Amino acid sequence: MPEFIPDFIIQWLNQNEIFTAMTLMEYWKGLVNTVQLVFLSLIIGLFCAVPLAVLRTMKNPFISGPVWLYTYLFRGTPLLIQLYIIYYGIAQIPGIQDTFWWEIFREPFYPALLAFVLNTAAYTTEIIRGAIVSTPHGEIEAAKAYGMNWFMRMRRIVLPSAARRAVQAYSNEVIFMLHSSAIASVVTIVDLTGAARNIYSRFYAPFDAFIFVALCYMVLTFILVFVFRKLENHLLKHQRPVTS
Repeated sequence: MPEFIPDFIIQWLNQNEIFTAMTLMEYWKGLVNTVQLVFLSLIIGLFCAVPLAVLRTMKNPFISGPVWLYTYLFRGTPLLIQLYIIYYGIAQIPGIQDTFWWEIFREPFYPALLAFVLNTAAYTTEIIRGAIVSTPHGEIEAAKAYGMNWFMRMRRIVLPSAARRAVQAYSNEVIFMLHSSAIASVVTIVDLTGAARNIYSRFYAPFDAFIFVALCYMVLTFILVFVFRKLENHLLKHQRPVTS
């Protein structure tokens, strides 16, 4: 038994057949894997999406066209199919098993991470692009009047303004990625859903196993909603009327 769990809790847990200390530890490991996978996917995807969104707004089709094609492909196909293609397809690349890349992608976590990053980056790119093109024209003209070049306007005016408008839509993308991470278990990653499937196969109790993991996802979702609500209030506090 885990040493950091008090004895009276272990005794209480061992009174039932399913929610023992060991099964809860399995759920905990699944929770850690889920949070790690989703967090890394969102952070890397966001860093990729910002420059892609800027390129997507360019008028030159040779610059914006490839970005549009990328977002069209990954928004137009299911995430599960993308995960299967990356997970099973990487091993089919000639010669990859003789390179150092195979030491990385032979583990299921990294193909899943790559699929999630590419998927969320595509959606986030379009969210940020929409926020960029909806920047009030007056703000851009005022920045030009101050002598700001394109890079300075983008850094000081356009992107900060777009971030405030995009935060609500992006919060939906974060929650969507959290829920979509449940498919990671199909490539042998023991996330929350994978832990529930293992416990279900062990005790033949689908309701207990999956209802508990559903509650875990609900708690994580409520935490994300709370965090983004605080963030949105902070970014939009300048729009609130001044109270006397």
